[in-house]
Amino acid sequence: MQDNKNMILAIALCLAVLFGWGRLAEYMGWITPPTQQVAQQTGQQDGQPAPQQQAPPTPVEPEPTFVPAPGQDVSVKTPLYEAVLYSGGGILRSFSLRLYGTGHDAGAPRVNMVSAQTAATAPLGLVINGQPSWSTGRWAPDADAGNFNLESGGRASLRLKGEVDNLRVEREFSFSADTYLIQEKVRVKNHGTQFRGLRLGYTAAADASNSSDDRYDGMRVAWDKDGSLAEESSAKTLESSGAQDSGKIYWAGPMSTYFLAAVVPDVPVGGMTVKARLQQHVYRAALEEPETSLAPGEEKIFAVSYWFGPKERESLNAVSPELAKSIDLGMFSLIAKGLLWLLQIFYSWVHNWGVAIIFLTLIIKAVFWPLTAKSYSSMEKMKKLQPMMNTLKEKYKDDKERMNKEVMALYKTYGVNPASGCVPILIQLPVFFGLYQALLTAIELRHAPFIVHLPFTDIVWLADLSAKDPYYITPVIMGVTMFLQQKMSPPPADPMQQKIMMFLPLIFTVLFLSFPSGLVIYWLVNNILSIAQQWMMIRKNSANRA
Repeated sequence: MQDNKNMILAIALCLAVLFGWGRLAEYMGWITPPTQQVAQQTGQQDGQPAPQQQAPPTPVEPEPTFVPAPGQDVSVKTPLYEAVLYSGGGILRSFSLRLYGTGHDAGAPRVNMVSAQTAATAPLGLVINGQPSWSTGRWAPDADAGNFNLESGGRASLRLKGEVDNLRVEREFSFSADTYLIQEKVRVKNHGTQFRGLRLGYTAAADASNSSDDRYDGMRVAWDKDGSLAEESSAKTLESSGAQDSGKIYWAGPMSTYFLAAVVPDVPVGGMTVKARLQQHVYRAALEEPETSLAPGEEKIFAVSYWFGPKERESLNAVSPELAKSIDLGMFSLIAKGLLWLLQIFYSWVHNWGVAIIFLTLIIKAVFWPLTAKSYSSMEKMKKLQPMMNTLKEKYKDDKERMNKEVMALYKTYGVNPASGCVPILIQLPVFFGLYQALLTAIELRHAPFIVHLPFTDIVWLADLSAKDPYYITPVIMGVTMFLQQKMSPPPADPMQQKIMMFLPLIFTVLFLSFPSGLVIYWLVNNILSIAQQWMMIRKNSANRA
């Protein structure tokens, strides 16, 4: 009985395998269904396998024929500037700043970042594989290109299409009402059948018409490499051999103390090259991208910006911290920034930069008052020890080592530190240098008036705090106050030092003759306050002796 059951079960399993295997294999994909076999056999001849099915080729759209158009001037007007570009390549014809004049008079002409002389060198020009696209290429603006008026706000774009060195090029400029920054996207396409090398260069230029062309406001070409400011200010070097640097360049361009024309890549990368020259009295800079290649039909997009405008700290910082470094505040930049912040606060109260400088001087003097008093007290003690020191020098004049030991013992006995008079001065030096750089580079002081006319006259006097005193009145008074300060101070122990100190007022007066009047005012007010402090100290010491 059991054998019969086993026999029946074996037959059932065989039938299941016989009839179910095909279904299972077909389901699992192990064999091909008959209908697919028939389909695969369709078209087979002489035992050869059927050809593979291929997707139909994607049709290649023919490159549209480029039709150049005659160049025309395109104007862009914003609350900050009025610019004119030439559509035959996108170069600048002019760039007039609406908020800055060439003089302090109300009717003075506006500052033009791109004069006729500068326009001839093609600022905002695009160089492709070493070729100036504005002169070797063919260009046409978009059909809807026209003049742009952004005085009420907003943004606008200008698109130019061109053909340069057998490459299709598109330049798209974006302008904004609230910034001097011009943004650009460059599209380059290889419509040929061979691989092409590609190296783009962007240009900026400016002449010296917007600088005073002196030691405090001279033209130079500057750039930021790897986060550090570099520059070339020698006109002779720029004319003869030029300047060149490579690396990660954040921006590059010509600048004066108060204005900047710069190329600013949106994504700085290593391998960029900046080249600078002075040609026909125009300072030029070109920033080149690293070399790349284009396959047939390939298009690449590059992003860059341009700054043509004043060196306003907040505006430059809004673009990038590196661009703000074009305002060189020196090694004591943190102190300089703090002092400028205070200066702006005072100006918001009094609305006169000269008066604001006086208030700032008062604050600095108040902070350092204790140190100055300590320095004066130390000099008074040294003055009292002077007779005893002279005796020791005479006694041990033939034994320098013994004399120095006796002098140091004298200092120790009377509790005098010979360096204590110098330390307070050394501590104040960083503040002075920081303030010097702050006042020297602050565009707020450019054409800022203090006392416009000499008292009781119509003679123009301190009408521009960034310029020197035209009649040298403040430098001379500053020299006199410095001389009085020297006479009131205890004389140095060393006779040679005494002579040097007596010559200092004359030396400083000569130096300050060409200083911006804002700096002279600070030094003059500081001297007057120092004289007042010394007078108080003298009276205090006299009262103590009595």
